[in-house]
Amino acid sequence: MTAYTAIVEKQRRFFKSGKTQPIEFRIEQLETMKRMLKENVDKISDAVYKDIHRSKPQAYCYEVSNVIIEIDYMIDNIADWSKPHPVEKTMMTMLDSPMVKKDPLGVVLIITPWNYPINMAFLPLVPAIAAGNTAIIKPSEIAPHCADVIAEMVAKHFDPEVLAVIKGGVNETTELLKERFDHILYTGAPPVGKLIMAAAAKHLTPVTLELGGKCPVIVEKDADIEIAGKRIAWGKWLNCGQTCLAPDYILTTAEVKPKLVAAMKKAVDSFYEGNPKTHDDYARVINDRHFERLSTLLDKTEGTVLMGGERDKSDLYIQPTILDVKATDAFMQDEIFGPVLPIVTIKSLDEALEHIKDGEKPLAAYIFTN
Repeated sequence: MTAYTAIVEKQRRFFKSGKTQPIEFRIEQLETMKRMLKENVDKISDAVYKDIHRSKPQAYCYEVSNVIIEIDYMIDNIADWSKPHPVEKTMMTMLDSPMVKKDPLGVVLIITPWNYPINMAFLPLVPAIAAGNTAIIKPSEIAPHCADVIAEMVAKHFDPEVLAVIKGGVNETTELLKERFDHILYTGAPPVGKLIMAAAAKHLTPVTLELGGKCPVIVEKDADIEIAGKRIAWGKWLNCGQTCLAPDYILTTAEVKPKLVAAMKKAVDSFYEGNPKTHDDYARVINDRHFERLSTLLDKTEGTVLMGGERDKSDLYIQPTILDVKATDAFMQDEIFGPVLPIVTIKSLDEALEHIKDGEKPLAAYIFTN
């Protein structure tokens, strides 16, 4: 028996005991989670800054506050959601009183990404615990300070029979996935998602994947260009472009393009007071490997730099950058996941829609129009 097997089996025995079933127990765990997060805001903020150079206000806003909101929402609704409810009779059940009874699954594995390391560890954990499951969190090794804080907080506030943290990299995750879980949740890149599904299939374990993609933005000529520029700039350069829902590229006409670029430049200057490099609200590329990946694309691109382009490897800094590119450019092949925003010129909305449909399905799409 491996150490991982012992942890999983310990949680499974606790789950089978029925102790996670009472609503009161679930609410108690959620209240503990909320208290834990509130008590450790400073530690969380410091860890987020060390890993990705995100400011303390942003760390609270994007890592902690929405988890607390989710906890409160669950606590307010858990009793009602957990009740059995009748369903319409069918030919097969016309002599019965059919009901849907909602039962927890068992031991849940949550594999988290590095870009929002606290948020994406606890946000999926909230419904897992609210539903009466036990859980194991595998935090990303790419955000090591946050992984340490997660492990420390959980060990202090939770019984490992209910919630445990397993740290490590690819080897540890590979071994962990050999265990039988009752549900697996993963947020990250599609290639890793495929590996997780393949491992889960050996146990017929259901999987929930939240994967990235190239999220397009269409800006039409009748849109409010100032608003479009400001919102695109916020969505793109928040967290240095390392957000799965961030605008990945823009589709717009030659007429709109210069006005839109001017609006985005204005927004960036406003957000970062003229110098993103010295502003606390501008994050950094997560590590050397991702910096080199983005730098290689910047070296390969045949596009024209319309804004930014400055790089500093010693600081993992890439300036907010806008490129004018063709649809075949190096930046148009895969999700960028960084602070570079290509613009592809199109002639019509129909052409923009055809371009989007020709690629893989995006995680999100945005359109600015009146």
